[in-house]
Amino acid sequence: MTLYRMNKTALIFAVAISAMGLSASPSLAFSSEAQQMCTGDAMRLCGSEIPNIPRIIACMHRQRAHVSAGCRAVMEREAVARRRAEAE
Repeated sequence: MTLYRMNKTALIFAVAISAMGLSASPSLAFSSEAQQMCTGDAMRLCGSEIPNIPRIIACMHRQRAHVSAGCRAVMEREAVARRRAEAE
């Protein structure tokens, strides 16, 4: 496995973990939409943190204001679902 492929795999895993941290239930834990919408942002904003998954996750949370509209929408939708689930 090449270094690029390993880094991309680590990044995709980090995006999945980030989505799980924001989600309300396992069914919302990680969607192909989250991967599609946020992987580019994670590479652009947090590429220097690869392959350290906890640092990528923390970076994505810090950079939330700078993510693309699509990724922000996914993150916000999952955060709302998580808050609703916690309130129940």
